Amino acid sequence: MPYKKSEIKKGINLHVIETEKFKTNLITIFLTTPINRETITKNTLIPAVLKRGTANLKTQEEINKNLEEMYGAEFDCGIDKTGDNQVLKFYLETLNDEFAISNEKILGKSIKMLLDLVFNPLVEDEGFKREYIETEKVNIKNLINGKIDNKDIYALERCIEEMYKGKTYGLYKYGYVEDLDNIDEKELYKNYLELINTAKIDIFVSGNIKEQEINSVINNNENIRKLREREVEIAINNEQTEIKEKVETREIVESKNVNQGKLVLGIDVCFYEENSKYKTAIYNVILGESATSKLFQNVREKASLAYTARSNYVRQKNNIYIRCGIEIEKYEKALKIIKDQLKDMENGDFTDEDLNNAKKYMIAGIKQVADEQPSEITYYFGQELSGKLTTFDDYIKQIENVTREDVLEIAKSIKINTVYFLKN
Repeated sequence: MPYKKSEIKKGINLHVIETEKFKTNLITIFLTTPINRETITKNTLIPAVLKRGTANLKTQEEINKNLEEMYGAEFDCGIDKTGDNQVLKFYLETLNDEFAISNEKILGKSIKMLLDLVFNPLVEDEGFKREYIETEKVNIKNLINGKIDNKDIYALERCIEEMYKGKTYGLYKYGYVEDLDNIDEKELYKNYLELINTAKIDIFVSGNIKEQEINSVINNNENIRKLREREVEIAINNEQTEIKEKVETREIVESKNVNQGKLVLGIDVCFYEENSKYKTAIYNVILGESATSKLFQNVREKASLAYTARSNYVRQKNNIYIRCGIEIEKYEKALKIIKDQLKDMENGDFTDEDLNNAKKYMIAGIKQVADEQPSEITYYFGQELSGKLTTFDDYIKQIENVTREDVLEIAKSIKINTVYFLKN
């Protein structure tokens, strides 16, 4: 599958994925900037305001009408936290030109529209439209305050916050309510201009397309021509990004109005060899990611101590998070059995069948990513932030080459950093 990257200007890259697998074209723009306490809330507000209107399409109604005229094209935007980077994401999905009636050129229109939405906003008196700012501030406030509504996600976020207290990764990706009152239309527009002149910009176009045509459309766009070259400063996400200091395990118990206890263990993987992420990924699947994992089988099925029991690996920070929903009075028992599973992994108490099943699970997941347009773009963007391109085939080969000894190396490097428990 042809994937090609080219530099439009310094700090601004175009990524083209030529594929005939989909009936749609997907255009995505990522703005990546280091997480900063002073700007994290402002940056969260920016996509919400940009989607309300452009210099050419001044209202949501005009934007929606334009999308309808492109065969019901879909636009979306949002915020993510990837390692120590905050990422503003903008998506536009449209029907491929070959399926359009009357041979309409939807691709060119959709690229222009998305570039307009991101780089040509509606400005009034050297600021964003006040009405849009005030409405979206309320929405962001509700979003931030609503994080407690999903207790599972809340417990994970609180564990991360405690693990990375005083560090950028510990900041909440949507920012803080107390910041919102001080943000006005001119202040936010000033922050926006700083962002688009300094952020790393990656533009992805995927579909039944031709690289030469995409290059021409992008490079001749007036919004792209106005952008400056920049020296980008972002956190590169790889195995050496987060070198762990030795820490004593901390236990945090928090009380909220909950019916079910939420137990999260934040684990440091203290192993920093290049490409160790493949070994850690296999370790994590055997430990707790799949339905055949040790956590699922021993904590949930056999001991009946948890309604849910799983783990996930965050490679950008070399962390594994074990997450369980348990009856509150079973906290100590559940914690002991979880620690027993970590010890069993360290002692090599897993079979060759466990190893092979984990590889099959990972390989099936990678193939699924390659078969889904948004996931494929997200994968290549992740490779961009890691500073090293690994193709899907190479990724599968790396997984296939993981040995029992590799998994044991990871198991022996595991350190519990934080135990967080949310109870009634």
